[in-house]
Amino acid sequence: MPTKPRVFVSRLIPEAGLKLIRAHCEAEIWPEPLPPSAAVLREKVAGCEGLVALLTDKIDVALLDAAPRLRVVSNYAVGFNNIDVMAATERGIAVGNTPGVLTDATADMAFCLLIATARRAVEGHAYTVGGKWKTWEPLGHLGQDLFGRTLGIVGMGRIGYAMARRCQRGWDMKVLYHDVQRNEHAERDLGARLVNMDTLLAESDFVSLHTDLNGKTRGMIGTAEFRKMKRTAILVNTARGPLIDAKALHEALRSGTIFAAGLDVTDPEPPAIDDPLLKLPNIVIAPHIASATVGTRNAMAEICAANLLAGLAGDKLPAWVNPEVEARRRK
Repeated sequence: MPTKPRVFVSRLIPEAGLKLIRAHCEAEIWPEPLPPSAAVLREKVAGCEGLVALLTDKIDVALLDAAPRLRVVSNYAVGFNNIDVMAATERGIAVGNTPGVLTDATADMAFCLLIATARRAVEGHAYTVGGKWKTWEPLGHLGQDLFGRTLGIVGMGRIGYAMARRCQRGWDMKVLYHDVQRNEHAERDLGARLVNMDTLLAESDFVSLHTDLNGKTRGMIGTAEFRKMKRTAILVNTARGPLIDAKALHEALRSGTIFAAGLDVTDPEPPAIDDPLLKLPNIVIAPHIASATVGTRNAMAEICAANLLAGLAGDKLPAWVNPEVEARRRK
């Protein structure tokens, strides 16, 4: 019988994907709750043909050079900032990700953070379980209205559109968006209006980030941007932590420059236990769980496994980050 390809899976992912990987590969699966160190990861993939990685794994030149047999890196995530894609392509290594299947779950989480911060739900819960609730308070825990307000979407891709659709259809919100590309579907379907960033910040009651992380977007929301926002505004981020200057966010929340913020991603991730953001009452921070539904994580695992197996077979990946590697392989 032919030898199965060796692969390393850097973390436990749902069985929906693992069973496919085990059936077709000689797989070593990292069992620990924390990711392997860079040194351990290099050691584990040294003789492997395939790697299933997470965003917490840095797939750089050092790792790729340590794995001369590597043919495919399948990222269990939509994003792939953790991978040096150019270096992988130069070495003929296919890179896959898991787009599409987590759109609705992430949009749901973005709205969850929006309504939780607007209505101060987490703060109210802490107030209750802390034994502070003594009677109904006419002036207590006043939040912001949602119906008919203005939503600003930064990055009108699949998730940004899904978030805007929820807010426009359910709460009759006016939708503004800022993107490098026009989204005519959002304009026709939701009445969304493409505006520059300054206009979006100044006019939006809620600003929701859905853009990718690159040299231009890193730190795109900082002190200057917070000063352009309404004092009643709420910032939501389910995209990437480094889009926001964390120190500037802390000051904006502490000083009342904006009303509140809801984050599913942070910089660094996780934040240090003594991070001053964690001490503020007007922020909700979730532990990067936007895609954390059973159905979504299972679908991600299946795509991740399919990418891995396709790459090992020399076939087209279902979700291929660097399809140009196919032409390189043919040379």
